Formats: sequence, structure tokens, C-alpha cells
Amino acid sequence: MKQFLKLFILSILLTNCKPKNSNSIQQEQNKQSLQIKYAKGFDIQYFKNYKKLIIKSPYQNSKEQFEFILSDSNNNELQTVSGTKINTPIQKVVVTSTTHIPMLELLGVENTLIGFPHTKYVSSPKTRKLIDANLVKEVGVKSSLNTEVLLDLNPDVIIGFSMTNSNKSLNIIEKSGVPVVLNGDWLEETPLGRAEWIKFFGVLYNKEKEADSIFNAIENNYNKAKDIASKATYSPTILSGAIMSKDIWNLPAGKSFVAQFLTDANTKYLWKDSEGKGSLSISFESILDTGKAADIWIAPGYFSSKKQMLSKNSNYKDFNAFKNNQLYTFANKVGKTGGVIYFELGPTRPDLVLKDIIKITHPELLKEYTLTFFEKMN
Repeated sequence: MKQFLKLFILSILLTNCKPKNSNSIQQEQNKQSLQIKYAKGFDIQYFKNYKKLIIKSPYQNSKEQFEFILSDSNNNELQTVSGTKINTPIQKVVVTSTTHIPMLELLGVENTLIGFPHTKYVSSPKTRKLIDANLVKEVGVKSSLNTEVLLDLNPDVIIGFSMTNSNKSLNIIEKSGVPVVLNGDWLEETPLGRAEWIKFFGVLYNKEKEADSIFNAIENNYNKAKDIASKATYSPTILSGAIMSKDIWNLPAGKSFVAQFLTDANTKYLWKDSEGKGSLSISFESILDTGKAADIWIAPGYFSSKKQMLSKNSNYKDFNAFKNNQLYTFANKVGKTGGVIYFELGPTRPDLVLKDIIKITHPELLKEYTLTFFEKMN
């Protein structure tokens, strides 16, 4: 029996000492992966010869995910790895949402942008210079992308977004051989989850360290602002949204990222306990009953003035926040061609959004801070 045990142990040791073949080494995941702390829609995995970008939430209510194999070489061994191949760092890109623009700029790669749909919505002066110099081509309007122009541009990758699993323009482009990566940052449920998508761009440009450093700074600033807000001695009640059609009022649901901003700013959002992560559609009568006495009204739809609001519905004057001139809108801060800055920069800089809300609701806590996105409505 002792002899048998010796032979058994020896065989185990010899087996473990056998060198791994190149394929198993290639498949072995590097433990130095970039950590994703808040975002739920994507993941990044590191291997010896490549990186894998996994899009877990490509569109709303998605039950599928997509994998992309990123490498800076055309290693033949990668042909056996499943997933769409993308050579990195990418040199030419088309993005389809203004939320992507600030992330490119923070990483210093805005010059790789060669196409964008409906360029008039871009507000950033830096990228507008590229557009005005005709270095960024107009490629259509949102879902109606001009496939002919896109194919002529021949980008390394198109960063798209889609409401469903069917997007005719993007499907045509993908079949032509141009990789299409659906960016689901808009589906994230927390402010920091949205901002963390800068790491998505970082891995495509081999700039993970830069992306991580930028996000860490944003996260740190956000948490510092949240800590400042926690010291407030009074939490004002908050109303949001406006009538969108007939007598139906749209406003953020209790588990939405907007409601998270209001919670972190130490305010009492009157619909905080409602279900849902998107928006609520509630009758005007119900809103008036709950929100008539609210202290502050933040983001009353897309209205830019009280006069404009009353021209649409005179009942807005019945709210205390309206009577007391405590309305704050993001609609008045726009770029040179009319794009709303909040929609473009806000998702990347939740720390500034939070500071705006704290300045509005607890002005004594941020005396030297100037509002970035919002302004008081006249």
C-alpha cells in the first residue's frame, strides 16, 4: 500500500509539472483585470494575447450579450477564440451618441472621431472645431444612418446604441465587416455606473490606466460632494418633471439614477419610494396633490422659462415652487449649435451634476461653486 501511495503521489507531481501548451497559456486569464465597480452593462477580461470586451446589456431588456476580442496583433491563435475581432488601439471611430464625445476627449483621442449622426447636437468646443473643419462627417440621424457614407469612411469600429435587438442600419454595416459595438451606458441605474463607461473606451484605445485614473477622480469628487451634502441640517422637498401629453406628468422613478442624485444630495424626493428605474407617468391631479407644496422644482421638462410653461398649461402656477421662483432648468445651457450640454457631459461628470443639485438645495454648503448644467428659471 505504501508503495502504491508513493507511485500515486509521484504521478500527480509529474502531471502538474508538465508544461502547459501554448493554447492553454493563451486562454489563461490574467488576474490584473481592470476592475468594474459600478457599471453592470459591460465587463473586461484580460488574457495573455488578447483582451475580451463583454457587452452584457446591449439594449433594453436584452437576454443576449456580445463578446469582442481585442488585440494589437493578428495572432493566428486568436482565430480559435470566439467573438468579433477588433484591432486595438482603434484609429478611426464613428460614435452615435453625444454622451460618447466627452469620454473621447478626456482620453485625448477625439481626433480619431471621423463620423457622427446629426452633428449639430454636439456641444463641446473641442469636437465642434473638428466638425467645422470637416474632419467629422455627418452620417445620418440616429437610427437612420447613411450606410453608404459609413462604408466610405471605413471606420475601425462603430460605437452604436439601440433600443432593441434590431437596427437595420447597424446590421447592414456589421454584415459589411465593420465591427459594431453597442454602448449601453444609458441603461445604467446609477450615476457612477454611467460614468464608468469611460473604461469601455479606455480598453478600445489601450488606455486603461488613463481611463481608470479619470474615473477614480470623478468617483472621488462625487463621494466628497455626497459627504458634504450629508452635513446639511435641512432636506428640502423636491418636485421634478412636467406634463408631457394631455394631463399626464412624467418624472423620475424612485430607483432611477436621477432619484439617486437627489438622495445623494440629501434632499427629500417626493417619489423616492416609487417602483421603477426609469420614469413614471402620473396624472396631473396626483402630482398636484403630492407636489404642490414642494420646496424646489428641479428639471421641469424641457421648458426654459416660466412664461413658456404657463403658455402650455396655466396650472403650473399652482405649485409653491413656481410661486416662490424655485425652479431650475438645464434647458438654457446649450452649445453653439443648440445641443443641451447636460445631456452630453452630464453622464460622464456625475460629480458636477451632484454639485449642481447641492448648490441648488443647500447653497450654504458650496458657496464658491458655480452651476455647471442648471440655472434658475425666470
